[in-house]
Amino acid sequence: MAEKHGPLRLPVNGENVRVPSAAHLRCGQCGEITLRFQDSKRLSQDAIAIYRKKHGLLSADEMRAVRERFKLTQAELARLLRLGANTVSRWESGRNVQTMAMDILLRLIRDLPGSIEYLRSHADRGVDAHAV
Repeated sequence: MAEKHGPLRLPVNGENVRVPSAAHLRCGQCGEITLRFQDSKRLSQDAIAIYRKKHGLLSADEMRAVRERFKLTQAELARLLRLGANTVSRWESGRNVQTMAMDILLRLIRDLPGSIEYLRSHADRGVDAHAV
């Protein structure tokens, strides 16, 4: 096995994303590719970052900035958005990618005055019967 850097593809949300320069090990005899743990982790993070950029989604740093602007922990933001406790952490660390709907909601929080207060006022309520 020899260490190489070159393009690899990884699926993100059902789309094969090409990472142009991914570290990997390649067998000189059969061409089999193996990834070390850190290389696999980096490949996934890079693929998600490329996917976000291609689709115009907020980056991990931009999401973190929105959360920090309102002095929220990851768990608090997840509760306001009615997400699992670790979801925001996974977005910010590049382990998962947000949906387009969640991206729009984060942008509304960032750009629309009063939106975070609205979410806070509705965080502990069930689904509004009049909303359906």
